[in-house]
Amino acid sequence: MSENKNFVFGKDNYIFIIGGFTLTLIGFILMMGGASEDPNVFDETEIFSTTRITVAPFLVIVGYIVVAYGIMKKRNITK
Repeated sequence: MSENKNFVFGKDNYIFIIGGFTLTLIGFILMMGGASEDPNVFDETEIFSTTRITVAPFLVIVGYIVVAYGIMKKRNITK
């Protein structure tokens, strides 16, 4: 009898969930920043960069999709 039958998710599920969480975290980290040392100076190239506007939100959405897939994926039950 395998001990794995007591878990709700299998190993693959946890890998997808952790990977999706990591992608989401990386996306939020890429969105951070943009602070200027001088509050009177506005640097629009730093605030409106392609990384912050396009890449980071894409990574967050992909991360959420991967987590959802990891939750919905059917567990492999092998003996």
